[in-house]
Parts: sequence; structure tokens; C-alpha cells
Amino acid sequence: MLTNIGIYGRMLAKSSRNSGLRQVYNVRLNSSSTSTTLSWAEYFKLKKQNNIINTGASVFTGLAGGFVTLTYLGNIQVDVEKPIMGLDPLMVLGGAVFLGAGFGYLLGPFAGTSVFKLKNKSTLTQYMARDKEFLSRIRAKRVDPSSQSFSNPVPDYYGEKIYSLQGYKQWLRDCNAFRRKAKEFL
Repeated sequence: MLTNIGIYGRMLAKSSRNSGLRQVYNVRLNSSSTSTTLSWAEYFKLKKQNNIINTGASVFTGLAGGFVTLTYLGNIQVDVEKPIMGLDPLMVLGGAVFLGAGFGYLLGPFAGTSVFKLKNKSTLTQYMARDKEFLSRIRAKRVDPSSQSFSNPVPDYYGEKIYSLQGYKQWLRDCNAFRRKAKEFL
């Protein structure tokens, strides 16, 4: 009953008035969950979902940023015969709309991460722990990029394109092939 509220090492005693019996509960004090850890398949599924949400949010905020910039610039008066910094005013305004869209696109992952955290609040701590473990494995297994060349590129240095166990195994094989080629051609 009270084992999952986050109080470790404390014993709570509850006595029953009618029977005189006493029930003792062992309760955890730290904030870590007692539930099972996330499996690798579930982790990769959540990682892909996070990437999809971030990409969608980037597209949405990019379009919104471009629309807001266009709306603002559409309401100001511009003399089309007078150059702005030596350039045609319509070209400058069009560039400003693209800059606004680009800035909105860069803000997208911040919004996407917030949406992902709200959507997966129940498994977020397990996801973060598994992500930390995954990134430590990537750090330990990745190759030294100092011996890369056009014919021997580094395979996904940060592991951003790994979304399954098969993808991870393929990444490991690619890293071993890179090491072998770098060793043979030195």
C-alpha cells in the first residue's frame, strides 16, 4: 500500500482500533521508483517517438515563426524605391521572413521535448536513466575520428540514427569495420 510513495528505511506502524493488531509498512525515502527498468526495445521506441515529436514541433514552430514575421512585416510601411542596406526592400523583407522561420525551427526541439516529457511522464525517469546508459555505451564503443577519410567516414559518431537493437548492432559492426580499415591503411 505505502511501498511506492518514496520513503525508504522508515517503518510506519498502523494499529487497528478494533482488533489491537499492528501492521508495519516498509516504505522508501528516496525518489527512485521500485518498478522495473525500461527494456531496450521500449527505450528505442520512446527515442524514436521523441525524435518524431521534436521534428514535428520544429516544422510547426518554423511555420509559425515565418507567419508571425510575415504578419509583422506586412503591417509596416516600406518605400519600395529606397534600398535597405543597398538591397531591394522586398528581398530584405523576404530574407527576414526566412530568418523568422529559421529561428522558429530552432525553437521547435524545446517545445517538442516539453511535449514528450508531458506525454511520457510515467516512464520519464526510466527513459532518462536508459538514455544515460545508452550514451555511455556509445561513448565507450565509438571510433576515433582522427583517421577518417572520404573513403572511410566515421559511422554515426553520436548514435543519433540508432532506433532499434538491430540498428545498434549494425552500428557496432560499422565501428569495427572502420577500425579495421583505419588500422590496415595506416
